Amino acid sequence: MSSSQHPVALRLERQVGGATKLLATVMGLPLLDGIFPALVLAGGVNSVAGILQVGLLVFGGSATVAVILAEMDGTPREQAGTVLTVGVGIIALAAVEAAFAPTIESVLDTETFKRFAALVMLAIAAKTASSRLGEYLPGPGVIVGLGLIATFQPAGFNVEIVDYELVLRATAAAATGVTFALLVALTSPWLRGVVDIDRFRFGSAVALGVLPLSLLNLAPGNAPLAVLAVTSLLAFDPNADAPDADSNDQSEGDDPTAAAEAMQSEATDATGSATTPGTDPDPAQAVATDGSGGPDSDAGYGYPGEEDDDEREPWL
Repeated sequence: MSSSQHPVALRLERQVGGATKLLATVMGLPLLDGIFPALVLAGGVNSVAGILQVGLLVFGGSATVAVILAEMDGTPREQAGTVLTVGVGIIALAAVEAAFAPTIESVLDTETFKRFAALVMLAIAAKTASSRLGEYLPGPGVIVGLGLIATFQPAGFNVEIVDYELVLRATAAAATGVTFALLVALTSPWLRGVVDIDRFRFGSAVALGVLPLSLLNLAPGNAPLAVLAVTSLLAFDPNADAPDADSNDQSEGDDPTAAAEAMQSEATDATGSATTPGTDPDPAQAVATDGSGGPDSDAGYGYPGEEDDDEREPWL
């Protein structure tokens, strides 16, 4: 990628290609590999803080930011149109999966499956932080599949009535992620110069790793949001695109050619004339400028305090 080496986005870019397809894959991957349904079943969207955390970290995470800032071309309005086109499908699919969540929950051991959902989040956080770790960890779909097998209880299967409140919360989480991506697209020309994408990626991975801890009640419920806020502040560098005037001055001062030209200019201003390189200086001019008496002169330049037959002041 042009300005970020995001491990997840790089891997997907090799597979799908194209900025629009890459954005759709990055934002839709939580829906395809079971991460979002797992979070819904684990109670990840049961509160306002949970809705914001799932939306910002799962749908609008660092991979989405990296794709928009480093891969998408065009004006901010064109980028926003692309994000909206992808976002409508993401929100619709999230609502459909949330509608079937109660029926899926009826055949699962919810408490055990919640641990698998937390394990999925930790694996994604590790993959986001380090591509080397991602090579050794199983994919999110594999972990979700193992969780379904381990917690499957066919005797409890029952077609549940759609929980419209749950659908609304899940849709709000997806809409939060799409809105965040839309804001990034609209402000992309400015963000490219003031945001360190790789620093934001690492901080988002930490926030994503705290999310499963909050689901298991091992960390405060708002901890992921706090980590994400601190990450945004640390990744923000308003002077990143400003020219470094001090470094320019230093580089000019270190240039031997420029220093030589400056010394020659000062000598020219002091004597009123410049000696052309490659020519012999006039003896009279040499006497006027350096105090020597010419080639045949034995007199040197005197300094105050030296004994000399000449009673004139040495600098005269």
